[in-house]
Amino acid sequence: MSWLDTIGKTIMPLASAETRAEARRNAETIARDNEWLSQILDAHREIERYMGEALSAPDAQSRIAASEKFFHLLASHSIAEEVAIYPALVDHNGAVAGKIHAAMAYEEQQVAKIQQAKLKTLDPMGSEWRNKMEHLQAAIQQHVYQEESSWFPELAKNAAPEKRQMLSREYAEAFDRYGGKNLGSAAGRAVAGGSSTTGMAGSRPAGMEPADVPPVPGIVS
Repeated sequence: MSWLDTIGKTIMPLASAETRAEARRNAETIARDNEWLSQILDAHREIERYMGEALSAPDAQSRIAASEKFFHLLASHSIAEEVAIYPALVDHNGAVAGKIHAAMAYEEQQVAKIQQAKLKTLDPMGSEWRNKMEHLQAAIQQHVYQEESSWFPELAKNAAPEKRQMLSREYAEAFDRYGGKNLGSAAGRAVAGGSSTTGMAGSRPAGMEPADVPPVPGIVS
């Protein structure tokens, strides 16, 4: 059983396209008053676009080019979330529930990175490549749905104005730091205006070191 199947059967059922679209619309409304969430939604849209371009590319060269953009953006965005946003989930949800919540998010993104590495070793025009990319696409769609339907909207609704500003600043800084601003994408342009020279210190709260994040058993096939 793959990690995606495990998520679907033990955590929550896979969301339909209609359900995901409704969550996106609701998140966009909340994002009007939360720059950090608006930045993240821009990145989500770009990731989806690059995945679609990779899957629909007519030849190996264009498929590889689209895939590289997808891999680059996914890495920059994932690290920015892990540095700036996921620690705030721990603050919001409490020591125990928050760590479990953040662990799910960390684990899903780490496994996506592993699948990414596997894709790079395959023939981009082969059936195995397509199967893995479609599997990764479904996994990312579900991960994004979890973030947009409840995790991030709840955080946004409960965050004080100064907390919202901090999240926006730190996400932008991390996204830039890990290469996002070099993509020339809508996500990169949206984030560029919000970055500053403020340091990253303090973005991970006390008691939330990597070793403290509990693993999600059975999530890797």
